[in-house]
Amino acid sequence: MRIAFIAHDKKKDDIVDFVKRYKNVFKNHEIFATGTTGKLISDATGIKIHRFLSGPMGGDQQIGARVAQGDMDIVIFLRDPLTAQPHEPDISALLRICDVHCVPLATNLGTAEIFVKALRNYSEG
Repeated sequence: MRIAFIAHDKKKDDIVDFVKRYKNVFKNHEIFATGTTGKLISDATGIKIHRFLSGPMGGDQQIGARVAQGDMDIVIFLRDPLTAQPHEPDISALLRICDVHCVPLATNLGTAEIFVKALRNYSEG
């Protein structure tokens, strides 16, 4: 599966810890990420990651384009709901495009954990 990772600044440690915890699951899939998030995950796990631009520089939109083209299966976007984001319109557009194209989107660790369980079943099946 093609999986995209995005995380706001205050959630970057959480996403790195999450991917490290489930490295054995994610290493069997094609991984994408926005720039900084991808670098942090790759450095911590050694997983090969296709990195787009950073989110505020258009990385969210690049992932959204892949969703619209049918080239992304899952998006895990750990958002910081308590901090205003200068690129909020880009974030809203990504959330909308995932909804329009029925691409599963996790915006918190609870939902991301459920996705990992589904990926394990997918890999075993």
